[in-house]
Amino acid sequence: MRICPILILITILFSASGSTAQEVTGKSYKIDRYKSIYLPLGTLSFADSIVHFRLGFPEPLQKYTDSSQCLHEPNYKRYQDPNFLSLGCGGTVTVAFTDNGFMNLPGDDLYVFEVGPSREPASIEISENGTDWFYAGKIDGGKSVIDLADENISTETVFYFVRVTDLKNLCKSKSAGADIDAIAAITSVIKLSINADVLFDVDEFTLKETASNTLDTLVATIQKVDKATLLIEGHTDSDGTDAYNKTLSENRCYTVVDRIRALLGFEANYDYEIRAFGETRPKVLNDSEENKQINRRVEITVLPPKSYFESLKNKD
Repeated sequence: MRICPILILITILFSASGSTAQEVTGKSYKIDRYKSIYLPLGTLSFADSIVHFRLGFPEPLQKYTDSSQCLHEPNYKRYQDPNFLSLGCGGTVTVAFTDNGFMNLPGDDLYVFEVGPSREPASIEISENGTDWFYAGKIDGGKSVIDLADENISTETVFYFVRVTDLKNLCKSKSAGADIDAIAAITSVIKLSINADVLFDVDEFTLKETASNTLDTLVATIQKVDKATLLIEGHTDSDGTDAYNKTLSENRCYTVVDRIRALLGFEANYDYEIRAFGETRPKVLNDSEENKQINRRVEITVLPPKSYFESLKNKD
């Protein structure tokens, strides 16, 4: 049977450079003289690349039209310096998160660093794939935070794209349209999807000897986070009974957890959760051997530590 190459899809929620555990406990960024926004991901929370930019009309001064100025950490100091992007009246910018994604998790999910003397309203849309878009909310005046729960956005989808569109409220200033310094994901995830055939023989839950390199790579990614909750999900194809497949996927989850814990160290600050889905959540139809191979997988999602969500409850 032909084995597909390992698929490691990194939808990063908590990550940092390097290959050993680091202190990634978040960072606060000032949003005005008295307030700050806390980002669990710290410096890696920000959009990384421009997908599309369409300047609106009337246009701002040319010095304010460098779209790269809305990427990475905020660096706005004063209005005269062109270290932010002005969209122009009705303009739009689409950005991508390449080393982190975001989800609809408890609490606020996105923060747009809208700067300048006037805070123009803008529409916020999000996408998993850059093609299918969902309305996520509106920033307006002092409101720059987006809670995806307000628009009933899926709590299981990981999103990688954000589109900001100026709503044509103020079109006559030197920096016409919304002025964007940075776009940050407050809630993010690292999601690793591994073809089960790389780890296990058919109908087995004992790791292959050849699985070591794959798990070493996986653990190196997880180790970039100093503490987190690791959600391990097991999936099978539709061969066999529902009960058999659920038990098989559960046993595979426990096998993976045992190896990860051993590699990370039993004293490491990670919590583990297991969900065995068996054949109930296929990615594609189980109508060919190739598709069945795609459906046989183990998915690992690196979530913020439980203490982060507990802190949100304490604020309420």
